[in-house]
Amino acid sequence: MITTGKVTGIVSNLVTVEVNGPVAENELCYIDLKGTKLLAEVIKVNGNKASVQVFESTRSLRGGDSVEFLGKMLEVTLGPGLLSSVYDGLQNNLATMTDVFLKRGEYTDPLDHTKKWEFTPEASAGDKVVAADWLGEVKEGWLPHKIMVPFSFEGEYTVKSVAKAGSYTIDDTIAVLESADGREIKVTMTQKWPVKVAVKGYREKPRPQKIMETGVRVIDTFNPIAEGGTGFIPGPFGCGKTVLQHAIAKQGEADVIVMAACGERANEVVEIFSEFPELIDPHTGRHLMERTTIICNTSNMPVAAREASVYTAMTICEYYRAMGLRCLLLADSTSRWAQALREMSNRMEELPGADAFPVDLSAIISNFYARAGMVVLNNGKTGAVTFIGTVSPAGGNLKEPVTESTKKAARCFYALEQNRADQKRYPAVNPIDSYSKYLEYPEIQAFLDEKIERGWVEKVNKAKFIVRKGKEMNDQINILGDDGVPMSYHEAFWKSELVDFAFLQQDAFDTIDALCPLERQKYMLNLIMDICDRNFEFEDFGKCREYFKQMINVMRQMNYSEYNSKNFKEYNNQLSKLLESNGN
Repeated sequence: MITTGKVTGIVSNLVTVEVNGPVAENELCYIDLKGTKLLAEVIKVNGNKASVQVFESTRSLRGGDSVEFLGKMLEVTLGPGLLSSVYDGLQNNLATMTDVFLKRGEYTDPLDHTKKWEFTPEASAGDKVVAADWLGEVKEGWLPHKIMVPFSFEGEYTVKSVAKAGSYTIDDTIAVLESADGREIKVTMTQKWPVKVAVKGYREKPRPQKIMETGVRVIDTFNPIAEGGTGFIPGPFGCGKTVLQHAIAKQGEADVIVMAACGERANEVVEIFSEFPELIDPHTGRHLMERTTIICNTSNMPVAAREASVYTAMTICEYYRAMGLRCLLLADSTSRWAQALREMSNRMEELPGADAFPVDLSAIISNFYARAGMVVLNNGKTGAVTFIGTVSPAGGNLKEPVTESTKKAARCFYALEQNRADQKRYPAVNPIDSYSKYLEYPEIQAFLDEKIERGWVEKVNKAKFIVRKGKEMNDQINILGDDGVPMSYHEAFWKSELVDFAFLQQDAFDTIDALCPLERQKYMLNLIMDICDRNFEFEDFGKCREYFKQMINVMRQMNYSEYNSKNFKEYNNQLSKLLESNGN
């Protein structure tokens, strides 16, 4: 029996419905507006009253309008063709729109049903399979796109038949499975999955074993993020969050990238649309968009769609993870998702938490971040979802509820600082306040010892101490004056500036400096630490300043030179001469 109802109250996109049957939270429904069906989601049930959030504008909606409940949750369609696509939070394909804006009640198909894919079978008749097992493969660009037993299947099935190698559409039957009770089920290349339920279909979810290289020194060396890890980038407007995310997307060690523009201003979303198709993948030489999916909800779209966009993006990542691929999810910005949660909570007159955010904000954020991670699949192969979100705290206040709640969930914290951005020190990541808890993991320490050199974490901690000590010395110099402190204070400060200028700062728009491999990071940090371990004898602070400025200038030029090129070796010789002079 289909549950129906009628509208009894409207507060913006929150609609109260009187129902005549059972409904559940997160169930979808259609509200009939003069023949136009508006999609909505149940967010609260109280007796025969249901509060639903509408994913469209509710203008002209009236009390008494009919409602039909669908008996299912918000789902995404998963299959070949997701990459290179641009969707909104409801997975409407924005490339197939008939107008500049999506019309109310207009929902487009996310995948192309006419395109044919070259299918190669991997399973055979008689094989025993469970949910997420691989039945075959098609090539999506150059990536292997596995056709799997749908995630919703429970128990063990027997493969009755698999399609032969050839060209098929996503709606063609590529396998027939038999359940334990003898039912035969046809499987196509597509499946559906509810976005707010984490995708299963893996054997185990161990702790991360290795770091994800990004080519950004302040991340890879100082605060590395693990493959399958979580991190977030808070900071005020104009500090470079978007540029840093783009650098990570372009250079990160990932097979698939999903960008979720969650409530961003329209001009920032246009930048993503215009820039991403032009970016060249430094790992493959192909266009970055070929392995990217963009989920977009601008700030003028209904708030309910913002929440949907992050869940849709995560579900697509989990789908590709089940193929044994490494996925990178970048969400910009989770603050606007949290603001959408606040708006809905306030409209329902729920008990407010700090700054009027929902009381369970921390739990909602933690549950979402927990969906990332590395997994071991049923066949023993591994896949990973690495999640990095940005937070846009009002006024750059890193003590506000969204930042504090995200801190509890994410393992990496990259604090962008207004002062560093004003000084043109990019990336403007504060090296003292930022941290990576993955450096404490024995698995990550063992990986770094093998990948780079033994004792690498201790060396990184020593470099962090030099930066922290230099800041303390600078504070003393500013208070007491240049002549009011010992020469050792000036030396400590300029050693920290050497680490900052020559290592932490990086030009995201320079073809050489933007992408710094681990081998080069190791060489540069060892060189800097060797200098910092030396004791210099300066006659006055002026000579100390000029000496280190020369050294910083030479090392910056090294960063802009090809590793081990003629110019690089020439700058290295200049540095050696400076060191031989010992400041004299």
